[in-house]
Amino acid sequence: QVHLVESGGGLVQAGGSLRLSCVASGSIASINSMAWYRQSPGKQRELVAHITTGGATTYADSVKGRFTIARTGAKDTVYLQMNSLKPEDTAVYYCNAASLEWRMATLRSVDYWGQGTQVTVSS
Repeated sequence: QVHLVESGGGLVQAGGSLRLSCVASGSIASINSMAWYRQSPGKQRELVAHITTGGATTYADSVKGRFTIARTGAKDTVYLQMNSLKPEDTAVYYCNAASLEWRMATLRSVDYWGQGTQVTVSS
């Protein structure tokens, strides 16, 4: 019921900047929070940044001070501004949306994922 599409990845020099975008469609009213994850070869997928409906944000220690996550009031688009990029930031970046859905008498969070966008930072 939620479809996510990422864009904005590419190849940049160390110290450069990129802005990733994620557009959500479908039952966007049910989205409770959105996040960016990344995965590089040989490593597990890791949380990069997270934002709630109320606007509260969290960041991985490795990107604090360099990356910024933002979300529109309509809950249909989330951005990740990446500055001072380093080679270790190279990864496939995935958009995530957590949607609240009823199961019997309980409300649970269901995760939806985009297809991923490649970010490569050269040294």
